[in-house]
Amino acid sequence: MPTRPSQNDPARVEAWAAYRALVGGRIREIRKRRGFTQERLALESGVTRNVLIQVEQGKRGLLYERLFDLANVLEVSVPAFFESSEEDG
Repeated sequence: MPTRPSQNDPARVEAWAAYRALVGGRIREIRKRRGFTQERLALESGVTRNVLIQVEQGKRGLLYERLFDLANVLEVSVPAFFESSEEDG
């Protein structure tokens, strides 16, 4: 028996995929607007470049703490990663 709801609820699996795509896309958008390469953001935030690539592609999520690390380096608030607008908060 699966222990995680995401393992047996297709709607939840789909919702998490959408969240990953939104957050990853926003991280990429803000990173580029700030003039950061993936390598620079990875080095300054402590997130490995391979993880950052997967996050930006929506293939992987991040620990809560890593969101704050990325936001700190990019000089935005964490909620900016969840917004679909152009505002960086």
